[in-house]
Amino acid sequence: MSMKRVLSGIQPTSDSFHLGNYLGAVKQWVALQEGHDAFYAIVDLHALTIETEPALLRKRTLASAAQLIALGISPDRSTLFVQSQVPQHNQLGWLMECMAGFGEANRMTQFKDKSSKSGADSARVGLFTYPMLQAADILLYQADLVPVGEDQRQHIELTRDLAGRFNTRYGQTFKVPDGYILKTAAKINDLQEPTAKMSKSSGSAAGVIEIMDAPEVNAKKIKSSMTDAGSEVRFDEKDKPGIANLLTIHSALSGTPIATLEGEFAGKGYGDFKSAVAEVVVEYLRPIRAKALELLEDEKHLIDLLHEGAAKARSVASGTLENAYRNLGTVA
Repeated sequence: MSMKRVLSGIQPTSDSFHLGNYLGAVKQWVALQEGHDAFYAIVDLHALTIETEPALLRKRTLASAAQLIALGISPDRSTLFVQSQVPQHNQLGWLMECMAGFGEANRMTQFKDKSSKSGADSARVGLFTYPMLQAADILLYQADLVPVGEDQRQHIELTRDLAGRFNTRYGQTFKVPDGYILKTAAKINDLQEPTAKMSKSSGSAAGVIEIMDAPEVNAKKIKSSMTDAGSEVRFDEKDKPGIANLLTIHSALSGTPIATLEGEFAGKGYGDFKSAVAEVVVEYLRPIRAKALELLEDEKHLIDLLHEGAAKARSVASGTLENAYRNLGTVA
């Protein structure tokens, strides 16, 4: 029995992933490599929906690749590639745009959310058509499962609708994928706003634990994190969200149950607890950061790995696109 294929992607929109990215998605991507045929893309074309400096896009794409490998994505066990190096993404993206209705695209909440900040008139067309390219990303590889967060459920449903519509009109062409909604027990929140999800787009840099930050920077962020009234180290998301968040981070990285940590720090102050959390985070991330920096030092080797992944991706994607064109009636 052949392994099920999984496909997921991440945008290169910052110099560093943060702890929420890792625990919420990438850690589970690593686990899915075992027993699955995994395809993981750095979706640089999607990053073009916002203004991007060319040098910065290149730097962040390579940084994303280095961090994914350092975090456990193996180029030997997975197909790791850069989206723009596989031209079939754009080609199938156009077919998906021609399959989707305007009203259907207009109902996508991501466009509404992002365009509302600056106004729809100033939003890029690519932001509006983004879900169709995302559908192409998935359908090119005949993926069985698409590991995504809950906020991407609507995109998976659109992908399923477009695949089914194409198959009905033009014959069986695409596998209709299932969403694999990532469930993580570790909900990581902002260090300065512990009731809000850790995110680059909200809050200050002081609230985000960056994978590529120097150890002393992350230690300082944790020791300066927002805490709550009192001095008891206890998990209580409602009344003690700051301490609850730090307990979650410690437990997620150390593997120590939260109840055990509560007992360990009973009678101790917040200072001792924060120092312990800082040490766990710093020591967990230290080898990951070192590995990523090592990969970035040898840029040619890193690019060679990505080229190998892109060649594997193209070998699959080209067959899917040829079949789609053939079923549509284009002349070969």
